[in-house]
Amino acid sequence: MRNGLSTHEVRERLSTFGYNELPSEKPKNIFGIAKEVFKEPMFLLLITCGVLYIILGDINEGLILLSTIFIIIFITFYQYQKTEKALNALKNLSSPRALVLRDGKEIRIAGREVVPDDIVILNEGDRVPADGVLFDTLNLTVDESVLTGESVPIIKSSQIDPSNAIGHVFSGTLVVQGKGYAKILATGLYTKFGEIGRTLLNIEQQETRLHNEMKSLIRNLFILGAIISLVVVIAFYLVRGNFIYSLLNGLANAMAILPEEFPVVLTVFLALGAWRLSKINVLTRNPSAIETLGSATVLCSDKTGTITQNKMEVSVVYNGENSFFKDSFSENKNQILEIINYAYWASQENPMDPMEKAFHNTHQLLNKNSNNNYKLLKEYSLSKSLLAMTRVLKNKAHHETLVASKGAPEAIFKLCRLNVQDTKKYLNIVESYAEKGYRVIAVANSTMESTALPNSQIDFEFEFQGLIGLEDPIRPEVPQAIKECNDAGVKVIMITGDFPTTAKSIAKQIGLPNDHNLITGSDLDKLSDNELQKRISHISIFARVVPKQKLRIVKALQDNNEIVAMTGDGVNDAPALKAANIGIAMGNKGTDVAREASSLVLLDDNFSSIVSAIRLGRKIFDNLQKAMSYIIAIHIPIIGLTLMPAFFSSLPILLMPLHIVILELIIDPICSVAFENEQEEENIMKRKPRDPKEKFFGRNKIFASVFQGLLLLGMTMTIYFLSIHEGHTSAEVRAIAFSSLVIGNIFLILTNLSRTRNFLKVITEKNWAVWIILSIALIMLLLIISIPFLQKIFSFEFPGLKHFISSIIGSSLILLTLEILKYLKNRKKKLTLS
Repeated sequence: MRNGLSTHEVRERLSTFGYNELPSEKPKNIFGIAKEVFKEPMFLLLITCGVLYIILGDINEGLILLSTIFIIIFITFYQYQKTEKALNALKNLSSPRALVLRDGKEIRIAGREVVPDDIVILNEGDRVPADGVLFDTLNLTVDESVLTGESVPIIKSSQIDPSNAIGHVFSGTLVVQGKGYAKILATGLYTKFGEIGRTLLNIEQQETRLHNEMKSLIRNLFILGAIISLVVVIAFYLVRGNFIYSLLNGLANAMAILPEEFPVVLTVFLALGAWRLSKINVLTRNPSAIETLGSATVLCSDKTGTITQNKMEVSVVYNGENSFFKDSFSENKNQILEIINYAYWASQENPMDPMEKAFHNTHQLLNKNSNNNYKLLKEYSLSKSLLAMTRVLKNKAHHETLVASKGAPEAIFKLCRLNVQDTKKYLNIVESYAEKGYRVIAVANSTMESTALPNSQIDFEFEFQGLIGLEDPIRPEVPQAIKECNDAGVKVIMITGDFPTTAKSIAKQIGLPNDHNLITGSDLDKLSDNELQKRISHISIFARVVPKQKLRIVKALQDNNEIVAMTGDGVNDAPALKAANIGIAMGNKGTDVAREASSLVLLDDNFSSIVSAIRLGRKIFDNLQKAMSYIIAIHIPIIGLTLMPAFFSSLPILLMPLHIVILELIIDPICSVAFENEQEEENIMKRKPRDPKEKFFGRNKIFASVFQGLLLLGMTMTIYFLSIHEGHTSAEVRAIAFSSLVIGNIFLILTNLSRTRNFLKVITEKNWAVWIILSIALIMLLLIISIPFLQKIFSFEFPGLKHFISSIIGSSLILLTLEILKYLKNRKKKLTLS
């Protein structure tokens, strides 16, 4: 075992591997929720107030106040269950995947579903899902540093020897090269890695920047609330001389000021936001990605499988003299058969790569009755220095040996040692194919007389066979997604390993800027960091790029103050994904190490899903900001109405603890459910990305919320004094003023649900959560002010329906004022943009 493996690292790894067997905190039932609830300051205040009412002899009000705790526990439990459901759905998606052989078929399953005796296929970049013994390997090298602490990868071989670690693979280790087949022996906690986590009970979660800002705000409000509450107790006692009532009023103030909704709303929004992202095939691995999505200014995307369909097919074959297109393959079989066969022999026997699958399909089409009579003797893998792959095979029947090679045209020309004239001739063909959007592969073969195989494929004497053009159609939805990005102020950069002319052709099809400024991988190596930083703002295409160069691209963009979203799928993409503001790993073709380094995982490898995630990220952030702004706004009148009677003995007490609890029962679900369900703002993808340095609660936003709260407070206080002037009793004044506050609150919610749509549009939309909560609030209000039993509990008297007209008029004036301000603000924005 690795001695230096910290507890945090183990927890993080085990969490990543998604072991269900891990001892963890059991899901909370309603009793567990109740236990947590009673630790919260808000509920301690409720209990204290309830007990004080009972001491004062007001048993009914005390008991009802205490009983509301169970209602709040139920609401909290519902929110918890909804959040847990979302998180469990994400947990099922986030498990590392494994490629297994079952019933003779290769299928990809969640790593947690691997069982003993499964046959697992290990490829470069995969995390080993469980402990197993190898029975077939090809240049297999595994990084076991997570267990041993040794940074040097271990070369593995198939040895059925339980005492020899070379023939075994272990859960959590990383395949860095080659391929292997392993029979699984142990899973989960029974693996060597799993043993480390048996004593771990909890998995730590990293807090986001928004969490930290929220903590600071809550702390400041809590301190402010404590000070105000103490002042209220003292002032109330000096004015009215009753300590118990003074304490009750102080506690009511504390309940009004305490911002207990903030952490609940943030938790629900982020959890449900991640769940909503998963519904559009985007898995959130890091909650901070939801905050950052709306800030992305540059989106760097792979071409193959993301912008294109990753379903390659052979479209054209060049045999050294003529080109043959796929419609004429059958009638020109003799002219292209040899090239196709060598491309097939140079490919894996059971290919995963779409290009190699295309060669297999075309080979089968032209050789319908052929059998695979060849045995692999040696494979020379693709390398960074030579983009070509060579396989040496022996015919089982005739004992003949053939050597087949395929790769980038430049690499094959080099292997074939072509003269300048032939190289120029074939490069012209490559250029013409690339201009049509084809991915061009060159094919060569060699004979072998000696039985000794050379150490390098360069040592063979190759003969040029021809060129093959493959087509990977673009996804039909990509052009519209590119347009959305351009409209949203998000620059799209396409990164590909293809030929520059191929990249330009694809760029034209998907609608990238017409200038098609382009940098190749070789050009990139020649540029200094400063030169790249200057040029990159005008670049929309990178061609012939290798994965390690992506990190330079990310850093150059970030040096220009860009917020970068970067896609990747391979082991070498991990540094770029980690460095990017939003790393996006591919879910289908991506390796587990790429997924671990990323913030998001694209489950369908589709570019349009990234754009949909940006749209949804903006919507989530907007709705969260609106919910938080509403919380601040609605607490202003509650605080004001609680404070007033403390300083003026002639004024009747308006808000008691029970009244504040009823208001909280409206506020909590509105914040965490209604706002979360609200539709996106108009032209959400027409505005510029959000500045990441901008505070979630900037001064302007806080002032806007406070202004709304003061309007509602002013309206309620006006009706409050008007009712006193009309000669109503204290209980009637309390009923009228409380009704004004509730109705005004409803109108405040309607205007705050959208910043770009007027309230008439909002009320016609199908946000059923809003209507259910507001309907319940109105029904509760009508019952409280009209039923004698409830009137007594809430210290109300019914003044007659006509006396509530002023409440509706006052609330309507607030709504009209805020709607006019909203209209003027949106009109100013439109004029500025135009």
